Amino acid sequence: MSILLAIDTSAGTSVALFRDGVLAAELNVTDNMKHAETVGTAIISVLTQAGVAAREVQEVVVGRGPAPFTGLRVGIAAAVMFAEGSGAKLSGLVSLDAIALTALKQRPASETRPLLVTTDARRSEVYWALYSGLSEKGVAVRTEGPQVLKPAALEELLAARNIDADTTNLTITGSAVGELALALRAAGQLERDISALYLRAPDAVEPKASGVFGKRVSS
Repeated sequence: MSILLAIDTSAGTSVALFRDGVLAAELNVTDNMKHAETVGTAIISVLTQAGVAAREVQEVVVGRGPAPFTGLRVGIAAAVMFAEGSGAKLSGLVSLDAIALTALKQRPASETRPLLVTTDARRSEVYWALYSGLSEKGVAVRTEGPQVLKPAALEELLAARNIDADTTNLTITGSAVGELALALRAAGQLERDISALYLRAPDAVEPKASGVFGKRVSS
C-alpha cells in the first residue's frame, strides 16, 4: 500500500492524503494568516479521517510556492518535521504547477491557448506562470515563470508578446499538490527540492534603529 501526504500553505492551509493514488482525505482552511495554528491540526485530521497512522505514511510532498514568506515556511517546516518523525520520503513542487494541472485537465480539448495561472502575492501584486498544456506523461508544461508582477504590468507584458492566454480561478489545494506529485513521480520528474519560492523580500520588515539605544547620552 502506498500512502502519500500532501501539504500546501502558499495561500490558506491545505492537507490531503492519498492511498494507492486515490484521494482518501482532505482538509482545506482558507484563512491565510493562521498557518501555524492550523497545519498540525489539519495533518492530524486527514490521518484520522483516512484511518492512517503517521508511521504508515511513505511519502510527504509539499508545495514550494511561490508565496509570502511566513505562511510558506510554516508548511515546509511541517513537512520536514513530519517526514523526519515518520521516516517518510520528502519531495517538493511548485504550487502554481499543481493549479495548472487541475485546470488543464478540466478545460475542453478544443482550448489550445496557453494557460495563465495567477495567485495573490499581496502588496497589490500577483505570482504568475504560463503553461503550454499537458505533456505526454500528463504533467503541466510550464513555459515561463513563476514570477511576481503588478497585474497591470503582467497585462502589458502579455500584450507586448501578443499572448492571448486562457485563465483559471482555481486555487491551490492539497489534493492538487498530491495529484501533481503522483503525475511527476510516474514521469520520473518528482524532485527532492523543498526550497521555498519567495520571489521577493519578506513582507515583514525589521524596524530601523531609533538612534537612541547604543548611543551615549550626555547628562
